[in-house]
Amino acid sequence: MSKQVEIKLGAIDDVKDFVNIVSKYDFDVDLSSDRHSIDAKSILGIFSLDLSKPVKVDIQSDDCLDFLAEINRFAVK
Repeated sequence: MSKQVEIKLGAIDDVKDFVNIVSKYDFDVDLSSDRHSIDAKSILGIFSLDLSKPVKVDIQSDDCLDFLAEINRFAVK
């Protein structure tokens, strides 16, 4: 099962912080924008997306509450 949320990564430091958070977890996390989907643990992949608008986070885990709490500051509300 997967869970989806939308986030906004507005600055280079946001991308670095996000990758550091994602890298701590064993489950797969993908980011998608339009038709492009990339591994959220790839900093170069993230920069290949259109970061001027929110991106979708696809979390491949049922046990992701800690992860969601850590990325909450990037969440689009």
